[in-house]
Amino acid sequence: MAVKPGYKQTEVGIIPVNWNAVSVGTIASFTSGSGISVASLRGESSDTPVPVFGGNGIAGFTDWPLVREPTVVVGRVGQKCGEVYLTSGPAWITDNALYPRTKHREFDVRFLALALNGAGLNDVKNRNDLPLVTQAILHAVRIAWPPDIKEQEAIAKASSDIDALIGSLDRLIAKKRDLKRATMQHLLTGKIRLPGFSGEWETKRLGEIADLHRRNVVPAASPDVMFMHFSLPAFDEGQRAVIEPGVAIGSNKFQVPQDAVLVSKLNPRIPRVWAPESIGPTAIASTEFLVLTPTDKISRSFLFVICSSPKFCEQMELSATGTTGSHQRISPGKALRIQIWLPTNSKEQTAISIILADMDAELAALEQRRDKTRALKQAMMQELLTGRTRLV
Repeated sequence: MAVKPGYKQTEVGIIPVNWNAVSVGTIASFTSGSGISVASLRGESSDTPVPVFGGNGIAGFTDWPLVREPTVVVGRVGQKCGEVYLTSGPAWITDNALYPRTKHREFDVRFLALALNGAGLNDVKNRNDLPLVTQAILHAVRIAWPPDIKEQEAIAKASSDIDALIGSLDRLIAKKRDLKRATMQHLLTGKIRLPGFSGEWETKRLGEIADLHRRNVVPAASPDVMFMHFSLPAFDEGQRAVIEPGVAIGSNKFQVPQDAVLVSKLNPRIPRVWAPESIGPTAIASTEFLVLTPTDKISRSFLFVICSSPKFCEQMELSATGTTGSHQRISPGKALRIQIWLPTNSKEQTAISIILADMDAELAALEQRRDKTRALKQAMMQELLTGRTRLV
């Protein structure tokens, strides 16, 4: 492949002619933390606790900083082996992590963190599969290096700016989620009534407002049929049913009728409530779901709202049984006996559903914007860290 003018081919890829492919060890010498005893730092206690960085990321706080300026930290051994962190100020670094003790040249520490993140340290761990990044391994890693520190700073600032945008979206999403939760708590208890509604509310059991469906389906008996499979993994991976042949589905399932709302019985401390937009004629669901449809005078949207409400989820969790948090279940009988507080006026039910659906749509739009921004950052950094796009 031809290299365009102004660029050159190197072992780290095509980079600008005035950039270099260098080993990390030519930038700085990394060493493991805790090289200074706490005793030697007496009198240097921080005014506020500082984070402790180790092989598992941030692992607590201490009063004794090992480094005072922002620096790069690389997990040496542990669950976060090969992960790269950038401290924002004073920090203590354990012997399960590496940081640059001696600098061989001037550099922007934020740029070095970005370059190491892009180097894929998980691919350069010891070849015997031991999760370990030694000083020798780290020092030998090759990265693309712009010698002009102003260019390093410009790249680091671009990354920082987009991180700030992502952070602001995360905070806004968290605020909107809290607002939705508070709104649900008020609207679904009758503490706040919508304008124009003043009728009575009543207590019902889930089994009085929803029918439970348990029609068994054996997909393997129809190996060539393409099933619309609603599973817990499909829910967790974006709430998209998997279309797959019966031969690929090894266990029995429940048939999913139109207007169904799926509520997970497994580990109710992690609420999974699913109202699929489309339910095909071959729709099936994991037997870990309660397959519910609304009874007369209850809309599907309101059934979904009820089953998603904090109070309902709390009752599901309290009614679950099991020896461990990861294998707790609620029985269908107990779930159907959960009490629901609801307005008798179906129009009020619909109005509540619309308000909460609008809040869900706003949250989904914000989450989509955040996810696109993250993808944009990843693409942008690939351009900037290889010099394909220049900022100075």
